[in-house]
Amino acid sequence: MTAVTTSPTLPTTFPITPVTLAQLARVVRSKNAGPTCLTIDLFFPDAQAYARAAASLALQPPAVAARYGVPSGQVRRYELPDIFALKLSMPRRRCAGDPGDGDCYGAQQHVPLLEVML
Repeated sequence: MTAVTTSPTLPTTFPITPVTLAQLARVVRSKNAGPTCLTIDLFFPDAQAYARAAASLALQPPAVAARYGVPSGQVRRYELPDIFALKLSMPRRRCAGDPGDGDCYGAQQHVPLLEVML
């Protein structure tokens, strides 16, 4: 059983106008977490932006897994409300540095999330 806690200070309603992750987040970055794992960090400017992203189905593990072509059970999502951040971790499809790996540092792997609508 996984417990999810929410802060009572975070807003629960959001504007209707959809925005992309790139528009909402202050920082979106990716990097390797070892040669076989990728981590994506999402930092938001305030509690409202964080809460909107955290509530979005587009940033839940099944949706992220579908976007990256990995099984949904292999995507881990970490919520860090005190610093208005979300962290996503998943296995890389190709080991860093293997032949054919076009991004051995994992620094460009966040790009598929930039245009996700929230």
